[in-house]
Amino acid sequence: MSGRAVPRLKLLSQHLEPLSDLNTPFATERASLISTDIHPLPPSTRYFASTRHLKQEKEVPAKMSTQEPHPTLLIPGPIEFEDEVLKSMSHFSESHVGQPFVNCFGETLTQLRTLFQTTNPASQPFIISGSGTLGWDQVAANLIEAGEDALVLHTGYFADSFADCLETYGAKATQLKAPIGERPSLEEVEKALGEKKYKLLTVTHVDTSTGVLSDIKGISEVVHRVSPDTLVIVDGVCSVGSEEIRFDDWKLDVVLTASQKGIGCPAGLSILMASGRAIETFKARKSRPASYFASWKNWLPIMQNYEAKKPSYFATPSPQLVRALNTSLSQILSKPIEDYYAAHKAASQKVKAAVTALGLKQLASKPENQANGMTAIYLPEGMTPPTILPTLMKRGVIFAGGLHKEIATKYIRFGHMGVSVTNGSRGDIEKAIEALKDGLVEVGYKVPA
Repeated sequence: MSGRAVPRLKLLSQHLEPLSDLNTPFATERASLISTDIHPLPPSTRYFASTRHLKQEKEVPAKMSTQEPHPTLLIPGPIEFEDEVLKSMSHFSESHVGQPFVNCFGETLTQLRTLFQTTNPASQPFIISGSGTLGWDQVAANLIEAGEDALVLHTGYFADSFADCLETYGAKATQLKAPIGERPSLEEVEKALGEKKYKLLTVTHVDTSTGVLSDIKGISEVVHRVSPDTLVIVDGVCSVGSEEIRFDDWKLDVVLTASQKGIGCPAGLSILMASGRAIETFKARKSRPASYFASWKNWLPIMQNYEAKKPSYFATPSPQLVRALNTSLSQILSKPIEDYYAAHKAASQKVKAAVTALGLKQLASKPENQANGMTAIYLPEGMTPPTILPTLMKRGVIFAGGLHKEIATKYIRFGHMGVSVTNGSRGDIEKAIEALKDGLVEVGYKVPA
């Protein structure tokens, strides 16, 4: 074996080590879940714990779910899913250009119009296989050209990433940053828009790294008053479903999201709504989109044909995921959308009141900045995610570790979206609050009397 091959194999072996450190914002979260004391829950058992001991008991699966007993997933996405949604994922294999699937896809696109609250026929929904990140690529590839300016409002980790995506396609991204837990004021946004002509403005509705909620209506009003030619782009990956969005009334140009959070469908679909103005901006491009897969030149006729119930093809969609999305949207839209928002707001208030009662603070300290679908919680001084997350896991609850690179070791994230808040009989939120309290006590924290 050559001398050169040995170090290469040694380098490769580092990637095969099961507990190798990860140089990502998720490293603390991953490390906190690695423990010799924690084992996967077998199908017929569930763990129950007090603050002093852990016992294993036989349990009959809850009547409201046919799923095998498992730890309750309460991170800011993916979330817990309805039984009917998961059953839709088991639909038999079918042709992606067969009429039954085409009808389902077309109906699902139309459902998105109701979810986003747009009745304008010029608005265009997109459903493309991929993660929410693909929405960034769609914006960067289709709505801005190399050398043009974008204003990125920064409330956390995902603004950095969106800016990086825009710059990858040659755009010039200017970030307007707020302190951790805050959001840029409308006055700051107005000042920035007055200093330069921007092709588009991006804002993260709820930044998953901080739980900060942005004022989309207020921002859009400022843009249309101060810089009316600037497109208003909303990253709604962690907000669509759990936060109010009025696409037409607020004069938005793009809202991009993903399937696995407030919409309540397994991960794998990039979902986007574009305004007629955004579509016209795309059609007026001087250069070709710098992406093939994300190009609306390829996808626009496909989406229009599917919604018209006509078979069409550019790239193969996932029939099972689209059917699951159709099921989830049918459930959400079976009642007024305001009811869905109200359920998330009520659950959020309960969680945030419990956090305060435990003597803990949120990253988003002001009520108007706090998201309804998640809560980012500062840990007690000296405590880190790897200390508390395993105690929650023992109690059958999964939270997420910190994600913001500057404070990742100082906080955890509690996601409360979808079926966990709309089906109170599950008891997910109450169980999680109790687990958090007991877990903190177990690791030595004194809960205020």
